[in-house]
Amino acid sequence: MTVRPLALLDLPLIYRYKDDALALDSTRTLTRGNPLGALGFLTYLNPGRHIYTAIVDGDGPAVLGGITHSRGKSFAKLLYLAPQYHLENIDLTYLVEDLARAAGSWGALHVIAEIDETSLVFNALRKSGFSVYAWQRMWDVSHLEPFVHNIGIWRRIRSVQQPAIQNLYYQIVPPLLHPVEPLTNPSRGVIYEGELNCFAGIASGAYGMVLTPLIHPEVNAVEEKLSALLLSLPQRRGRLVYMCVRSYQAWLEPVLADLGAVATQRQAVMVKHLAHYVKDEQSLATVPKGVSVQPSQMGRVETKD
Repeated sequence: MTVRPLALLDLPLIYRYKDDALALDSTRTLTRGNPLGALGFLTYLNPGRHIYTAIVDGDGPAVLGGITHSRGKSFAKLLYLAPQYHLENIDLTYLVEDLARAAGSWGALHVIAEIDETSLVFNALRKSGFSVYAWQRMWDVSHLEPFVHNIGIWRRIRSVQQPAIQNLYYQIVPPLLHPVEPLTNPSRGVIYEGELNCFAGIASGAYGMVLTPLIHPEVNAVEEKLSALLLSLPQRRGRLVYMCVRSYQAWLEPVLADLGAVATQRQAVMVKHLAHYVKDEQSLATVPKGVSVQPSQMGRVETKD
């Protein structure tokens, strides 16, 4: 069994597997479509982007895996594995390790994958060093009817409001998850007018939009606010809209169900650590240049026999 990078001669293989890929980045798939489809077909060959595809050659059909990383972020994301029908019959460890090596070369500290908890690949990823750190469910909110009496509006966040959103993130997301997937680019999100405890991140593409809410449990009239969010989306242009609800915001799921949103299968959000996160202060082995150290003094202690 050998693992190698994607080559030009492998393009027919990508086309053959395009309808049999297991997507592992739900937001990217819902906004940009099939990871092996026409729109993303050539991106995997672009050396200017942090996108890498590896191929495992061995007994039976070849197996592909893709990974991506956004510059400056501490984590990378598995994009897909293909073909699905062959994944349960092979050891994915070598493929995952090669993808993780590419992520490490980009400076990523973690690799994230999102997968249905009933998938047979779930256990294969665990054997490859992944562990579950959260659960999520995508809710289709595209066809919800907005409340007639809605008067509130969601607006693009301003730079002066970003510290408040960062504080909201720290209140809602458990501390153990902060190093794995920190809040990035809050400027792309929206807040409910007049309430800094009601924020939604926005990811968009040609095929759809995904909203990631950060809403404090003390916020009132959540149903009305979520309904108003659909009316306030910038440049929706008829695209499908989904809401990603993580396990630490699970109290929103009954609200979405009451509104008539449709949930997809629950997914495990898994992480593979490439480096250890050190939070505690460490003592210096040497004294920094230009710093003087005053030696401690101890007087003599006299004792009586």
